[in-house]
Amino acid sequence: MSDVLHQLSLAALARLLAARDVSAVDLARHFLDRIERHRGLNAFLDVRPEVTLAQARAADARRAAGESGVLLGIPVAHKDIFVTRDFASTAASRMLEGYMSPFDATVVERLASAGMVTLGKVNCDEFAMGSSNENSAYGPVLNPWDAAAVPGGSSGGSSAAVAARIAPVATATDTGGSIREPAAFCGITGTKPTYGRPSRWGMIAFASSLDTAGLMTVSAEDAAWVLSAMCGFDPNDSTSVDRPEEDFTRDLARPVKGLRIGVPKEFFADGMQPDVERAVRGALETYRSLGAELVEISLPSAELGIPVYYVVAPAECSSNLSRFDGVRYGHRAKDHGDLADMIKRSRAEGFGPEPKRRILIGTYVLSHGYYDAYYIKAQQVRRLIADEFRQAFTRCDVIAGPVVPSVAFGFGEKAADPVSMYMSDLYTIPGSLAGVPSVSIPCGFGEGANASRPVGLQLMANHFDEARLLGVAHQYQLATDWHRRVPSAFAD
Repeated sequence: MSDVLHQLSLAALARLLAARDVSAVDLARHFLDRIERHRGLNAFLDVRPEVTLAQARAADARRAAGESGVLLGIPVAHKDIFVTRDFASTAASRMLEGYMSPFDATVVERLASAGMVTLGKVNCDEFAMGSSNENSAYGPVLNPWDAAAVPGGSSGGSSAAVAARIAPVATATDTGGSIREPAAFCGITGTKPTYGRPSRWGMIAFASSLDTAGLMTVSAEDAAWVLSAMCGFDPNDSTSVDRPEEDFTRDLARPVKGLRIGVPKEFFADGMQPDVERAVRGALETYRSLGAELVEISLPSAELGIPVYYVVAPAECSSNLSRFDGVRYGHRAKDHGDLADMIKRSRAEGFGPEPKRRILIGTYVLSHGYYDAYYIKAQQVRRLIADEFRQAFTRCDVIAGPVVPSVAFGFGEKAADPVSMYMSDLYTIPGSLAGVPSVSIPCGFGEGANASRPVGLQLMANHFDEARLLGVAHQYQLATDWHRRVPSAFAD
């Protein structure tokens, strides 16, 4: 049994723990061994077995004392954007190299309270800025399905760890698609809740009006269990929504017969690779065979999502990252002149190319004479996009379409062309700007030279309708086996 633990679902692992057929320490050791065996993926940045095993022993003691719970003793990896007391929190940057937080992020704290055991911190694009995980200061993460392909970003470490089954669950963050895109590229389930559902307290901020904590899991069912523990009102977070806590597993058994699935005509325009379109349309036909109704809808302003996002997000990035000046926070240059020179050198050394690019763009659009022309106008269009989503949900229950226009691309393929890289977020950014919950689920693979690279289906629901969204995803996964497939190099 011990040699196949990584192949089991979260629910199956929970049953083994409840029956005392396996202990939390057994699980922790199993996954720590797999992390060590597959260090070449570069998915983990900080692993401290003594901390993990201490948490596992504490979980076993809680269970021995009579406590129960689906998540008690289940291992989890945390994206290196969430601060943690017992593991370094670097945002995959040189600016925060070696930083040890005095507290845990609320998301980390809530999952620990539920009994989850931290395996370590996983790699990501620096300060969560990127679509390929090529921007990490500690090197790129490899895609478990194809080592020549990027795993997607910014949560590439989270997606690769789950896809390779070296962690059963990983936290992640999504600003413009950073959960859904890497989930699609790595063939797993990525869940972004409604903005404000999970707390942002203790997340190293990129764009405060967009950053959303979420999950990488094998299945929608696994996500529903963990999301139920992760979400909840947090008075420390001014953007946290004060709503009763929910059981997101409640709609998993709900059939999709009669479900109205909105298909935006703008999502199937020029630019999508034919193999991606075939896989996505095949998934839609599966839903039709299950009794769902496909309804054509229109999101005419969705095509403006990328220019809007790349005004709003860099503007907020410029504000948030201004604190890292070598005086109060972050790396300080050893050789410098006066104060101004120290700040310049510290930032030049501490930030990588992508954060620098976004800081410069953001500072420009917030500057005198350009604020009204760019930032205010972008916020107005953002409102139009949100209104179109609200209108669309009067005609359908969920919206479906591709996650990205292509399967995972190769390392270096888009690195010299930032605009081409930004276009990877074409289908994810509109939902982020509207703040709606979204999920990416695997629905097939590419063709020809890309036959080993997964394709993802994106599902979006109205605000606070996560339970229904995950139920719809789960019904597809009951009818298919794409999510159960494991890269051959990581099956054993």
